[in-house]
Parts: sequence; C-alpha cells; structure tokens
Amino acid sequence: MLWQSGAFRQGQDVAERVMDSMDLEREKGITILAKNTAVRYGDVKLNIIDTPGHADFGGEVERGLFMVDGVLLLVDASEGPLPQTRFVLRKALEARLPVVLVVNKIDRPDARIAEVVNEVEELFLDLDADEEQIDFPVVYTNGKAGTATLDLDQPGTDLKPLLDLLVETIPAPQYEPDAPLQAQVTNLDASPYVGRLAICRIHEGTLKRGQNVAWCRADGSMSSGKIAELYVTEALDRVSADEAGPGEIVAVAGFEDITIGETLADPEDPRPLPVISVDEPSLSVIVGINTSPLAGRDGDKLTARLLKNRLDAELVGNVALRVNDVPNRPDAWEVQGRGELQLAILVEVLRREGFELTVGQPQVVVREIDGKRHEPVERLNVDVPDEYVGVVTQLLALRKGRMEQMINHGTGWVRMDYLVPARGLIGFRTEFLTETRGTGIVHHVFDRWEPWFGELRTRPTGSLVADRTGAVTANACFLMQERGTLFVEPGEDVYEGMVVGENSRADDLDVNAVREKKLNNIRSSTADELVRLVPKKTLSLDQALEFLREDECVEVTPNAVRLRKVVLDQVQRQKAARQRARS
Repeated sequence: MLWQSGAFRQGQDVAERVMDSMDLEREKGITILAKNTAVRYGDVKLNIIDTPGHADFGGEVERGLFMVDGVLLLVDASEGPLPQTRFVLRKALEARLPVVLVVNKIDRPDARIAEVVNEVEELFLDLDADEEQIDFPVVYTNGKAGTATLDLDQPGTDLKPLLDLLVETIPAPQYEPDAPLQAQVTNLDASPYVGRLAICRIHEGTLKRGQNVAWCRADGSMSSGKIAELYVTEALDRVSADEAGPGEIVAVAGFEDITIGETLADPEDPRPLPVISVDEPSLSVIVGINTSPLAGRDGDKLTARLLKNRLDAELVGNVALRVNDVPNRPDAWEVQGRGELQLAILVEVLRREGFELTVGQPQVVVREIDGKRHEPVERLNVDVPDEYVGVVTQLLALRKGRMEQMINHGTGWVRMDYLVPARGLIGFRTEFLTETRGTGIVHHVFDRWEPWFGELRTRPTGSLVADRTGAVTANACFLMQERGTLFVEPGEDVYEGMVVGENSRADDLDVNAVREKKLNNIRSSTADELVRLVPKKTLSLDQALEFLREDECVEVTPNAVRLRKVVLDQVQRQKAARQRARS
C-alpha cells in the first residue's frame, strides 16, 4: 500500500517489514507493538494500524480497536484462521466494527482458498456474529507481488480493488459538528526534543497547536493543559500540523505524566471518555535483582530501586502488564502478563538495557470462582505432518489436553484443536519442535477459566547442580556428560547451586563441575589420551524459562543466561525439599 500510494521514492532502500521497527521484532519475525501509518488514496486519507498477531500481545490489539472504524482480517490462504484470529475477531465483533476479509498468499502451491473462506464464516458463527456482520466482503491478495482481486478468475495487477473496497466498506468518522473536543489517549511515545508524546484518536471537535484543553485523568480528577506540539502521520513520518479534526490520529506533546486511557477535552464542557480496559493477565513470573556470586560482572544496573523504576515505566505504556509486590521480598516483584512470550520479551528488553536480574518459573494466575480454585485454559491449534500425530497426541495427553477437533486436509498435514490448561503449555513449544523435527506449527490463545486440573509434571528430567565454586574443567565435563546433557563447557565459571546440565533421571544430582585430573609421577600409556567432549547445549532465554522447575530460576545478564537453584546452599536446599514433601 505504501509503495503504490507513492510514500517512497523510486529506488529508495526500504526494509522488508517496514512497520516492524524494533530490533526484537525483526529478529523474531513478529509484531510486538501496534504502530500506525497513513496512506493517501485519491482525496481520502486512510489511517492504518498494524497490530500484533500473537495473542500474548492482545493488549495492543484491544487498544488499537479504540482508534479505528473498521478492521482488515488478514488470513493465510493455506493456514486459514488461527486461534489468534479468533481472539482478534471476537474483540472486533464486540466493538461492532465492519470487517473486510483479506485472503493473502493466494499464490501458495498448497492454497485452499474456498475452504479458508468457509472456515472464517464458521468462525463468525461460533462467535455469535449477527446477520449483518456475517455478510462480509472478501478480497484475495498476493502481498509480495502487491496485487489484489475480488474475483479469482481475473488476476489483479495492483492493490486498487482492495483500496476501493476499503473506501466503500469502512465508514468515515462519525461526529457531531458542534460537539466539544474529545480525544482519547490510546498509546504513548517519546521524543528527545519535546518529551512524552500522547497518541490520540480525536472523536469530536478540533485539536489545535497551542490550544488550552482539559486533561481528564484516569483517577477521575481534572486539570488544565496546553498543546505544545501537534503531529499527524503521513506514510511513516510524523509531520507537524496546526490543527486536526475528528477521526484523525495525532501525537500531542505538553503533558508529562499523561497515561493511556485518559481524555483531552474542551475546558468549558469537559466530557471524559470511558477509560480503556483490557483482559486480565493469565501468567506471572517473579522478577528480582541478581543475587548470584557472579552478579555485577556484565551489567551496570543492579539495584532494586533501578529495577522497580524500570518496571513502573513499562507499566505506563503497556496496559496488559501488572506488577505486584512479593511478601517478605523487597528486592523482587511479581510481573503478570498474557503469556510466556510477552514476559520473555520484557526480560530480553531489560537485559539489553544493562540490567542483571533473576526470573522465576512462569506460574498461572488462579482465580476463586464460586468458592472453587480455577485456572486459565488455552485453545491450542496444532498443524503437523500426519506421521507425527501420535507423538503430539501423547505429549498433550500428559498435559491433560482435550482434543476438540481433528481435520486431515489430505495434503499430508493434519490440524488438531485442543483445550489445554495454561500450566501444561509452559515448556511445550520446545519439546513439540523437537518431537516434530521442527516441522510442526503451534498457536494458542486464552479461551476460558476451568476448575483446577490437579498436579501436572511436564518435565520428566532432573538437574545437574554444581556443588562448589570454580572454573569448569574438561575432566569434570567428561565425567558428567554420562549423566545427561551439559549447559557449560571447560573454562566457564560456576558457583554452588548453579544448574550445569540436565539429568537423564527425574531427580536432581549434585556434581563436582570443577574436578581436576590428579597428576602423579608414574607414566601410563593412557594418561594423555584425548578427552572427547559432547558440545554443550546453549539455552536461549525462552528455552531457559521453559526448562525451569518451581525451585529454580534464571540468572539473566547482558552477556549470559544461567540456570540456578533459588536456594544456592546445598544443605538449606535439602531442608526445604523435606519441608515441601512433609507439607
């Protein structure tokens, strides 16, 4: 759209995923933050918001829906609607927004376009859409080639059919000509020149640079303020403007402490809009300062005060997160979010900023409903080659998953729909990819709350735990590698309580990782044999979080990810284990 609307000059070097501006977004190939752009088509300006597809970042989607008048539902011509599609569509239908279905990648050799459209119609019916909502227009596109068509028998040459359909289907902003100003803050940004920027959608009235406005805060109080700067979006750039009218998405400066959900209104007739609310978190981790013997070697932000200030700053712009205090631990906080990926992204951002921290095992957020303990249940969607159906079924049976539907498309691939407790999916992705040799595709999204499922044991192996401090030796690695998989190699520093490998048995095993080979004065024909070591298994941050047990945590520094026990001392650890067994 940007290319064909003339946003870029001919020959300009443009990134492949131009809206994914964060380093992490480019590395992981996903959208994390919602971002807006604007396309000129004739005399019409189309404001477009690119929202994440992953359910963990659903807060960005819910927030984005407050800014728009309609949605483009983008579905792959082969994969069809995924669990995230269900989540996003449910929110759009609740907001009574018109939907345009875009079936993309119609050039794929395994495309099944008619079946995909039928699956989307079934999804609308599942979500209790009314007759008007089910009658949605469909456009078929090839995003890479930049073509769109309304009829598969007539191949498209450009995106004109899609843009025409947008102008025809999505209504223009609705407003009353003489209504007082109402602009709601739906996102935040920052500028090195003018400070905090509030991204607003103007619902009524006109916003002008230098105008005095009433600032309606989230707590119900009201104060006055002045629009220091006003920007509108043109393509990918923010352009300074003198005024903006209803329906426009603007960025305003001049309000240092403004937060998401607050309203800028007419000072003579202030009418605050409802504060934005999003779904509650379903997963939590304990985040604290680094207390290991190796603390302070890599990062420069080590104190509890710095970490707490940074978590509070994250809350300002991320409405889907919660931060709670932990009883009897002034140096740790419980961070609640939508899923493992969202929490792992937050920890990765902190580590790149120079923080050293420890992160505990992800836990589900439980609720009391009618006096009974309930836990979140996820809707899981699995696509695998048919030879792996048995393996995946066995994996999910261990995690107390219930199969809802199984479809064999006849192409060698099978789709299975499950309902699984959120606890059971912690650590599932890595094991799933290993068992399916990297060929499987898995997606999941929160579905409902159900009574507690009982105990789940998702990791059948134990840990190899270092029993003393020092540098790892080749001789120790040679002796330990028979016991399981190692996470360290010769020369690395370890300390008592650090997890140096995965035990092949279910129990933890304390090992001497710094043991040297004793020298003597007797010659031997086998003394100087080459020691053959198996290469260590390097864990990413996501894999480390999935590997954890309840008595373990991850030590995260800018240069290292280490696993360790929460209680480092071997004797204290054994006492705590005995107390847990008794209770």
